[in-house]
Amino acid sequence: MQSITLLGATGSIGESTLDVIARHPDLYSVFALTGNQQIEKLADQCLSHQPVFAVVNEAESASRLQALIVAGGGKTEVLYGVESLCQVASDPAVDAVMAAIVGAAGLVPTLAAVDAGKKLLLANKESLVMAGGLFMEAVQRSGSLLLPIDSEHNAIFQCLPADYSSAADSGIKRLLLSASGGPFRGWSAEQMSGVTPKQACAHPNWSMGQKISVDSASLMNKGLELIEACWLFQVKPEQIQVVVHPQSVIHSLVQYVDGSVLAQLGNPDMRTPIAHALAWPDRIAAGVADLDLFDVAQLNFEKPDLHSFPCLQLAFDAAAAGGDAPAILNAANEIAVQAFLEQRIGFTQIPQVVDNAMLELGFCEPESLAVVQESDLRARQHSAKYIAQVES
Repeated sequence: MQSITLLGATGSIGESTLDVIARHPDLYSVFALTGNQQIEKLADQCLSHQPVFAVVNEAESASRLQALIVAGGGKTEVLYGVESLCQVASDPAVDAVMAAIVGAAGLVPTLAAVDAGKKLLLANKESLVMAGGLFMEAVQRSGSLLLPIDSEHNAIFQCLPADYSSAADSGIKRLLLSASGGPFRGWSAEQMSGVTPKQACAHPNWSMGQKISVDSASLMNKGLELIEACWLFQVKPEQIQVVVHPQSVIHSLVQYVDGSVLAQLGNPDMRTPIAHALAWPDRIAAGVADLDLFDVAQLNFEKPDLHSFPCLQLAFDAAAAGGDAPAILNAANEIAVQAFLEQRIGFTQIPQVVDNAMLELGFCEPESLAVVQESDLRARQHSAKYIAQVES
């Protein structure tokens, strides 16, 4: 029986994780659930899964959540704040932590889980994007087991040798990172100039939250995954190729020097990588329908259009620059995406905001988490000011 803390329980990854856990009550129990704005949903999850703790951001939300849990007959204790997130991520009673908080907010509690030596199921790509060097050093120091949850990175992990240490030692030529292309695949920049948040959030294959849906539409999500892959598998950006694959059946591939290419296939359902990581090195049922290749019938592949989707090129540039460039990229993008969702800027202005931050702000080599957080704040403030100027 493994005791699980789920950071980001109310999002799509959180819901899928709870679905897998519920299918195996003899293997997993829920120690803590955390959420932010969706208090009613979090209350329902607490009543269904009976965690010891629930954590939210603010005291007012905590009081409201506690009242809902008590009214439903639950016994979960509600906490609030970043320190409490770190507490439930590092508690000695916890065996594994699912890190699924979206954005930079997930960095500190995810690092707390790593520092405590937990089995970490990483769905918060921003942790590695922002602080990859510091993060991987902490993994080495603590002995934490790091397992990727993003379908692409999980696919690569499944295609690597069990004793993988480096691409060179394993005869790997390159990693092929698949991308669905999002809802605007094949569109020109001019066609995308007037798209709405609703259109950007309508992903053709995956059910995700607003922020990650917009990132997928702009291909920034693939850019962040590129940076994450560099850290996870210790490869350089030029050893990764992004392949647009609209069916989202092949989740990623590994090409070896002997000409072999190994791929992981499956229906586009996040319960597959979640179940794989929860049970690793074993396998458990995920509740996912079998892949019917006769029904799929055809698989297509395209090169990404870096002119129409410049966010991907910006991410390649940030990965090549290193230091805190990826943190600046991520922070500027988070501010830009929020402004787009609030209809303050257009969709095609998102990469303009990010590009401006990367051009105007100098890069440095972060030697501590505090430096990373300072770079993050600096980029957010700069981007907010730039957006205000664009609006005026």
